[in-house]
Amino acid sequence: MNPLKKVTGRVAVLDRPDVDTDQIMPKQFLSRIERTGFGQFLFWDWRFEEDGTLRDDFPLNNPAVAGAKILLAGRNFGCGSSREHAPWGLQDYGFDVVIAPSFADIFASNCTKIGFLALRLPEAEVHALMAEVDGRNGSELTVDLETLTITSPAGRTIPFELDPSIQRRLVEGLDDIGLSMLQGAAISAFEAKRVPTPDTVALAARR
Repeated sequence: MNPLKKVTGRVAVLDRPDVDTDQIMPKQFLSRIERTGFGQFLFWDWRFEEDGTLRDDFPLNNPAVAGAKILLAGRNFGCGSSREHAPWGLQDYGFDVVIAPSFADIFASNCTKIGFLALRLPEAEVHALMAEVDGRNGSELTVDLETLTITSPAGRTIPFELDPSIQRRLVEGLDDIGLSMLQGAAISAFEAKRVPTPDTVALAARR
């Protein structure tokens, strides 16, 4: 996956608690066999009227946040079912980071696996960032995963904590396979010492 070292971009605000994965990516779109293309369905029931027109009152439809890379959200973001399509949709829509006071554990884990940052901050700090966003003209925010700091729209520097293993995965662009391949020498040494069995011999012959 692509490394995620520093993200600077427009910020969108969705100040709602308990946003569940069924709202992030509704169930009717889960039958797609690709992992891409889910961004168009993000927050479908909130973004669109029944006739398919955009809802004027939904924050992500505000022209000032078009192309936003960072989402500020309420507590317990990503609750509900464990569908990995939710972070797929957020990333495909254009977001690289979602910042909230808390996340559902499985949602946060699914984000890490695709190079998408689910960043926890104290609730008061999240609300302070939301208050700095200019809803009329738009605002930019920077998240630096190497220095573990945020530069707010008002220019404040905010430190944050991130599990070192998650930081490494994101900064180096390592998915589960990439992490395994770092142990390539040890895996090869182990395979060289294995005693062949009838099953492994038959498998090698088929290859």
